[in-house]
Amino acid sequence: MSEWLMALGIVGMGLITLLTRAFFMIPKRELPMPDWAKQGLRYAPLAALAAVIVPEIVMSNGQLIDTWKDARLFAVAVGTAYFFWRRGILGTIVSGTAVMLVLRIGLGW
Repeated sequence: MSEWLMALGIVGMGLITLLTRAFFMIPKRELPMPDWAKQGLRYAPLAALAAVIVPEIVMSNGQLIDTWKDARLFAVAVGTAYFFWRRGILGTIVSGTAVMLVLRIGLGW
């Protein structure tokens, strides 16, 4: 009995996934979207990125960091400063990583 329920659950989840992903391809004409929704969707990637990255910067082992002696804070500050100075992604990554490595390996932070 439990095998049937598990199989039914898997098939049901597969159908729901297929339906939700194909929802926008089913209609023959484009679905109208309000302007406020289009405006809000412009910020969705940034919000998702912030939701993933910010906890990695300000938390350690599920707790907020409580010291300035954390290499991540300085790496983020340097990477952010470089980005606003030069507007280059590669330089941002390299500068932040360099600061992180120097503080972690060099100073043992």
